Amino acid sequence: MPLALTAVGRTLTAEGTNMTRRSHNTRRRTAAVLSAAAAVLATAALAACSSSSSSSSGTTSASGSHSAIVVADLAPFSGPDAALGPTYLVSCDGATAAIDNAGGVLGHKLSCKGVDTRGDPADAVPATRQMFATTPNLALIIGVTSDEAASVVPVINADKMVAFGMTGQSEFSSTHFQYFYRLVPPDLAESYAMVVIAQQLGYKRIALAFGNDIGSQTFIKPAITSIGKAGQTLVANETLDLSANTFRTEADKIVAAHPDVIFTEALGPAEATFLSEVKQLNGGKMIPVIGTSATISPDWYKSVAAAIGASTLASSFHADNLVTETSGPAYQAFSKALLSQQGKVPGVTGDFTTYLSAPGGVHLYDGINLAALAMLMAKSTSPAVYGPDILKIGDGVSGATICYSYSQCAPLVRKGTAIRYEGPGGPTIFDSYHDSNGIFQIDTYSASGKVNVVGTISTAQLRALAG
Repeated sequence: MPLALTAVGRTLTAEGTNMTRRSHNTRRRTAAVLSAAAAVLATAALAACSSSSSSSSGTTSASGSHSAIVVADLAPFSGPDAALGPTYLVSCDGATAAIDNAGGVLGHKLSCKGVDTRGDPADAVPATRQMFATTPNLALIIGVTSDEAASVVPVINADKMVAFGMTGQSEFSSTHFQYFYRLVPPDLAESYAMVVIAQQLGYKRIALAFGNDIGSQTFIKPAITSIGKAGQTLVANETLDLSANTFRTEADKIVAAHPDVIFTEALGPAEATFLSEVKQLNGGKMIPVIGTSATISPDWYKSVAAAIGASTLASSFHADNLVTETSGPAYQAFSKALLSQQGKVPGVTGDFTTYLSAPGGVHLYDGINLAALAMLMAKSTSPAVYGPDILKIGDGVSGATICYSYSQCAPLVRKGTAIRYEGPGGPTIFDSYHDSNGIFQIDTYSASGKVNVVGTISTAQLRALAG
């Protein structure tokens, strides 16, 4: 059943704050909040391991009624990373519409609700608490980017709510949260992947240009380390203030360093402005760029292509990305589900088919399906009850029947058949921290904005830089 709510109508904002992005004061406040958040990570993890299976007082289970159950998209809808929230809503709307069309979950339909963290931990925590207080039948959270994860995951976990996060922060690879799952790799693995791409292309002199947001900054330290291990040279390292209108000073320093390639992630309008100024200061010639998987986004492509030229971007750009299906039954179901949302989600721009390769589009779709199938297996929409069955559905057991979509898997689960779900993100192999990371591919853009896969990166290549 099509969802009637719009992205704007179902987006909450943090209590007691306004919608204007703060700049330097917010950065200082964010640093303080992050320090506090880091201090509670370990203690929150201990609490996670001892959580009981009873429902949290802040969360209403839908098990006793046939009202719609809610999937919350907890992510930035405003601020420099504002493109992330709508991207995840595309995945949420597509997945839940397909689930509803296949009969729903235990007699319930699903709906999606955007919750704006503004990409700032200081705003994200009250927004998360408000979400719990005002959302009956909340059954799953998706999104949870590096901007806010360290602050909100302990809150989510304490409320015994299942969440599939998009954060790449490495602390989640060594801290166990009972209700938190991740289908994307840590940022340090992406940093290694970028260095491997540079090796394959013969680039020796590397410049870094990353935004000053939390998610982008986590790439820098592992990138610097792996550049040295690869025998490459770091010639410049510039931080881009995402609230700025020009990056001429940073661009001038990078151009003057004569790099072979620029590693970058700067979301929002910053990347387009920065790369345009690089091109201008470099005599109208673009320095090659290697981006993170976050640069595989229709919004990113549209703004950067307009700034430096579509043909220039196509000839000078590569990005790492997780390997995803591009054909077969899982891809067919996924592409049908996501493309059904074209033109329906406000704030979404650019070539809509890019969402079929975007990490948020692929892996959150898989997360929603894993959770919905786990609800069927557990015969409950309570996260404390169905959460453990996510591992059973994702990793399967010996002799399990492989299936590729909710509509195909759900009848098998209802019959009591053991299944293993494999979606467009490929098979999952969860570790003890609920991480399941696939292998990387190398992506480029065509001049029309289509994503092309031009190579892969092996686990051995990544380990060579991590050792």
